[in-house]
Amino acid sequence: MPSAIAHLHDFGQSPWYDNLARPLLTGGGLRQLVTEDGIRGVTSNPTIFEKAMAAGAGYDEQLKQTAAEGLSIADSYWRLVVDDVGNAADVLRAVYDETGGADGFVSVEVSPDLAHESAETHAQAKDLFARLDRPNVMIKIPATVEGLPAITETVAAGINVNVTLIFSLERHDAVIEAYLSGLERLVASGGDPSRVSSVASFFVSRVDTETDRRLPEGHELRGRAAVANAKLAYRLFRQRFAGERWDALAAKGARLQRPLWASTSTKNPAYSPTLYVDDLIGRDTVNTLAPASIEALHQGDANLRADTVEQDVDGAERDLAGLADAGVDFDDVTATLEREGVAAFSTSFHDALKTLEKRRAEVS
Repeated sequence: MPSAIAHLHDFGQSPWYDNLARPLLTGGGLRQLVTEDGIRGVTSNPTIFEKAMAAGAGYDEQLKQTAAEGLSIADSYWRLVVDDVGNAADVLRAVYDETGGADGFVSVEVSPDLAHESAETHAQAKDLFARLDRPNVMIKIPATVEGLPAITETVAAGINVNVTLIFSLERHDAVIEAYLSGLERLVASGGDPSRVSSVASFFVSRVDTETDRRLPEGHELRGRAAVANAKLAYRLFRQRFAGERWDALAAKGARLQRPLWASTSTKNPAYSPTLYVDDLIGRDTVNTLAPASIEALHQGDANLRADTVEQDVDGAERDLAGLADAGVDFDDVTATLEREGVAAFSTSFHDALKTLEKRRAEVS
């Protein structure tokens, strides 16, 4: 019997795994997720790698080698990351081939220290993509104001991009524009847009966490802002990828920039553990599932129905409009979340470097 996770395929949604660590690769866990649960992609970020490296499993021998080669701690970090991402991409390559390049991607993030540096972000995106040398790798670029030009440049260079840390509809619209502009430049230079894929990672659970914090206890809008925001993002996606401009690109083989629902594990125990799965199912979307969400789906807790992301969109508009009446500045919510998201990834990145420095000293 197919798992609930694999059942998402029936609704046009691709489940990706939001986790990556060396034991998942060496122990066959990732391959099992692909073959038994229908996982079609993997995402990583500095926080995920910091946790994996702090656990220490599987990295000691390579750390000894980087020490012997005289690599800096930062270069050692990227050596380990590139190896893990590359090996994961090899596991997912069959999915990439079977879907004609529509799925089977593994994402790796540029250094969070570059979140406000456009040229440096693009340069590292090119470097990582070249080092990994696999068509099913996506480079994650944050959706900061400075990240937008880097998205355009990177897509124009024919590189797959996972745009991360999107919280607001306004920024999502700008991300779509950056992608379309990049495709147009790629086509103008004679490139093949069918070889470029992109997802727009729209963050979910953190929106409820921050909005609920600002709402009175027991308010009717608690636990509603995140899904409402995502439903309006999906409507925006459908609106922007339609019409003459998109049709001209699609005729040349361009692919949709699918919305990817990120941060979908429920933070509030009062909410269903699969809230951000059940209510955000839609065609041409991705849902990244953390280990806790995978476990909840295995236990049969989900209520999977087609096209839930398109249901009661008018109600979603009313919910977001109602926040202002409740004294919540939603623009400030999303700006705060972007700022905190960039800072959190930067902290995790530097914590990972400290962990590796300590670990390498112990094993060398």
